[in-house]
Amino acid sequence: MTAATNAASHDTQHGHPTGLWRWLTTTNHKDLGTLYLTFALVMFLVGGVMILLVRAELLLPGLQVLDPNLYNQLVTLHGLVMVFGAIMPAATGLNNYLIPLMIGAPDMALPRVNNWGFWILPPAAVMLLLPFFLAFFGVGDGAAAGGWTLHNSPLSLQAGIGMDFTILAVHLLGISSVSGAINVIVTVFNMRAPGMTLTKMPLFVWSWLVTAVLIVLVLPVLSAVVTMLLTDRHFGTHFFIAAGGGDPIMFQHIFWFFGHPEVYIVVLPFWGLLPHILATFARKPVYGYKAQIYAFWGVGILGSIVWAHHMLTSGMPLAGNLYFMYATMSVSIPTAVLIFCWIATIWRGSMTFETPMLFALGAIAMFGIAGLTGLVLPDVAANAQYHNSYFVVAHFHYPFFGTAVLVMMAAAYYWLPKMTGYMYDEKLGRLHFWLTLVFFNVTFVPQFFAGLDGMPRHVADYALRFTEFNVISSVGAFLLGAVQLLFLYNIVQSIRGRGARATDRVWEGAEGLEFTLPSPPPYHSFTTPPVVK
Repeated sequence: MTAATNAASHDTQHGHPTGLWRWLTTTNHKDLGTLYLTFALVMFLVGGVMILLVRAELLLPGLQVLDPNLYNQLVTLHGLVMVFGAIMPAATGLNNYLIPLMIGAPDMALPRVNNWGFWILPPAAVMLLLPFFLAFFGVGDGAAAGGWTLHNSPLSLQAGIGMDFTILAVHLLGISSVSGAINVIVTVFNMRAPGMTLTKMPLFVWSWLVTAVLIVLVLPVLSAVVTMLLTDRHFGTHFFIAAGGGDPIMFQHIFWFFGHPEVYIVVLPFWGLLPHILATFARKPVYGYKAQIYAFWGVGILGSIVWAHHMLTSGMPLAGNLYFMYATMSVSIPTAVLIFCWIATIWRGSMTFETPMLFALGAIAMFGIAGLTGLVLPDVAANAQYHNSYFVVAHFHYPFFGTAVLVMMAAAYYWLPKMTGYMYDEKLGRLHFWLTLVFFNVTFVPQFFAGLDGMPRHVADYALRFTEFNVISSVGAFLLGAVQLLFLYNIVQSIRGRGARATDRVWEGAEGLEFTLPSPPPYHSFTTPPVVK
């Protein structure tokens, strides 16, 4: 009997919980992956609505929709929700669902920890958003308003209860992320199928292994710095209070020691997904398998020692500025290796352009723009012009949305039929891609020019000369937001079984253990471990 037949037989003889109780108590990796992905989709929509309110305010100069404090709250919550509530849980959902299938494991190594890690997330999200709504009933002064980095000390020391709620939410989010990362590490090293050596693991598994190591190393640093901020606020310490002998700049150093590796924590899992999609639709093996593994580790290591390039205008010594400039630029070497390997994978391939392939190719193009615009930012001489301007806002949206979110959508279209058993609407998927790519660039390209012209970030009003750039950017943002309803509709239709039945392999060129199972996979994927030859 095949592993799939054994699993189906096991499901018949040993039922699993159903209904609401199943989802509350489940330790099954596919159920938890589904919960993570659902949570991420909801938070993606919440964060999107927040930034559309911000863009409505920035449509024209003057204050029309939001007062400056409410504007700052929405900017802060948008960043925190998108990073910690949408992109990271989406990556965690994909690792929960796919890693055991890819390595032939029956489940994650620590299933109860897995359940616990997810159910910390909803209370954390409530904790993050609650002060924003309490302010409408006269309780407190709203959510945190210091930007998602929270490093505008001493203002963060003077903020209201929203900052305390945010600190507690960050702790909960950190516990969830670290527990998930430990689970990945233990699973990868202990649960691989017979014959699945480390050098046979799929690249997505390798990328998540590097990501998990980074999470374990740097998330406690974030927890430490917000705890220091909390004790400064309420317990009489002076870590960041200059009048008491503290140093406000120290907050930035500690935060960015987490904050810059966080960029790679966000994008590395999605870099690992790209080769799978490209190879499938190019009908070729992945090019440079080992080179990509070394590049993942190179990005992880170099990305952890370049934190202060965010602080080149903060008064560091010249030697410090030069070190962080050269070290930051060196990150372009392993990332260039990745891009060359991706291009070589599709070079002279027998390509077809289904929706996942379109999103994957679009993500590579957007990542190229992210890299080129990021390469100028650590330049000490030029950074004074770029720093804290809309150029930086435009730049970091290219790796976050232009790379991570586009690959997330590629992965959704690629593995959704495997997860649901039904195909999506291909024409609607292609329309979603082209509209998303066009409106994303309409939104953020004008911000490069506004930033070069001197428009600062975190402002609710601006000079008249920036009007044209902001009108184009806001219109692009409204249309970009509206287009994502197509994505939501397509997902729901696939879940409801409105598309054609998906085959076990789903895609003609697909490889991997997950495609040896039925679509959707049985509740217990591998009751007998597959043997990898």
